[in-house]
Amino acid sequence: MSIEKIDNVILVNEQDEAIGTMEKMEAHRKGFLHRAFSVFVFNNRGELLIQRRANEKYHSGGLWTNTCCSHPRSDENTEQAAHRRLLEEMGFDCDLARGFSFMYKADLENGLIEHEFDHVFIGQYDGDPKPDRSEVDEWLYVNCEELDSRMQLFPDEYTEWFKIALPLVFEWNENKKLNFAQL
Repeated sequence: MSIEKIDNVILVNEQDEAIGTMEKMEAHRKGFLHRAFSVFVFNNRGELLIQRRANEKYHSGGLWTNTCCSHPRSDENTEQAAHRRLLEEMGFDCDLARGFSFMYKADLENGLIEHEFDHVFIGQYDGDPKPDRSEVDEWLYVNCEELDSRMQLFPDEYTEWFKIALPLVFEWNENKKLNFAQL
């Protein structure tokens, strides 16, 4: 059974101001905008740690995605939630830098709709994760150019938010003139 027990998500407006809470599945059925986060962790070679979501996930099961993602609880800030979830889902924690935010809306299987104000955090870690097997089927560190090419060839193997966020991460990195290997 998964460690994550978030029953409610934080509903927000387009400025990311909290306007209420709603049961998570109801928010995904109705497509209400809610707060989320995505964590992208790179190793010292600049490779991104990605995971294949467990098949049993309520949506996007079996698809490849970023290191971890979820929703903050109403009693925690988004960065605290990112650290909590990284430890719960992937079995490690690391320093995280606040990257950027973006909004997206995507239709998913089972009549669900992802409509999220997504906060992106970037980190660096060189070890092997010890993921919760109810959350993650497999993981790997991957060269970003190879990943980008593979995503172009096989887009159906990746989550909707990952396909949107990854180019934004690359753009953010280019604008910051950072080297993922030196985060």
